[in-house]
Amino acid sequence: MTGGALEGLKVLDVSRFVAGPFCAMMLGDLGAEVVKVEKPGTGEDIRRVPPRLGGDSLFVMAFNRNKRSLTLDLRHPRGQEVLRALATRADILVENFRPGVMEAMGCGWDVLSALNERLIMARISGYGQDGPYADRPTFDAIAQAASGMMEMTGAADGPPTMAGTTVIDHTTGLHATVGVLAALEARRRTGRGQMVDAALFDSALSMMMTAIPAQAMLGQGTPRSGNRDRYGAPSNAFPTADGGYVQIMAGGDPRFARFAKATGLDALLDDPRFADSDLRLANVEALEAVVTEWTRAHGGEEIEALLAEAQVPCSKVRTVAELFDHPQVRHRGRILDVVHPVAGKVPMQSAVARLSDTVADLDHAVPTVGQHNVEVLGDWLGYDADQVAALAAEGVL
Repeated sequence: MTGGALEGLKVLDVSRFVAGPFCAMMLGDLGAEVVKVEKPGTGEDIRRVPPRLGGDSLFVMAFNRNKRSLTLDLRHPRGQEVLRALATRADILVENFRPGVMEAMGCGWDVLSALNERLIMARISGYGQDGPYADRPTFDAIAQAASGMMEMTGAADGPPTMAGTTVIDHTTGLHATVGVLAALEARRRTGRGQMVDAALFDSALSMMMTAIPAQAMLGQGTPRSGNRDRYGAPSNAFPTADGGYVQIMAGGDPRFARFAKATGLDALLDDPRFADSDLRLANVEALEAVVTEWTRAHGGEEIEALLAEAQVPCSKVRTVAELFDHPQVRHRGRILDVVHPVAGKVPMQSAVARLSDTVADLDHAVPTVGQHNVEVLGDWLGYDADQVAALAAEGVL
């Protein structure tokens, strides 16, 4: 097979920041034609967020490959009219305004689905399209705080801590993409599109593991435990001789036995305090003290290689700088060069899912603001140069 899995599908990306653009970018990586709709002149607000390279934010570069850029003033009645026209040609529209904003522009689900019954509209928001919190502004960190995730993250004796990356934005983008793909399959059977409602708060709740049933059924909270695993020991980040850390997960009887033998800590297997998983958790401080003494005598790479041979999950805690020469990253091509018209080649993380026949690929570089105005309006709506120039003169583009 040639081309991407979603080749032939048209996507309007009317979203900003991370979750929406990430969803649209994944659709583009899989072969869909994606048009990013931005504000005239400055583009979306995140283009000005540091760090910047070549006058553009690295955030824009990280979440907007495989797209073309069209500027459109969505506060202008004529801009709203053009968006409705584009929606009649689209298969998918991705937006992440607060609920009600698209409706105020005359571009809500009722209007657009009436114009194009095959349209799939992915609506990404903080709390969802309905409910008492629906109109509250929300970002990734707010969803972490609201969901209980932040309360269970961080050192045991420290404050609630947010994750080091936008984990909720990414997860919500993934859920929105899954919803879009499911809606495409339903449309294949019914001929009708539908709305996909994906919320940051809901995504955060989905990652709470056993916390919700444990609280409801057993009255058990999920206290912060830092890098220590809650369910098995020894499983923690341990200091090494070279000043770094290794994350070791040797919980469970078979792994613990392999760990003890590989490290020469066989005496642990005869210690009644560590005879089974429950006892090791009950005596975790004593167990970790023994493991720490051993790891402090060895380098991170040495420990990782030794435990890999013993089939014990372990990794040196790497810096981002070390990823560029990581053999697995290189082998699987996990970092690719995305071209920016001004900054040049910028290394970025690549698409994750690998399909054997329809390969995800980089077909379009990161666009500059409005780079494809003439091209998109001509391709999608048949506008000629004079019509595009007239829109620009009105301040619509």
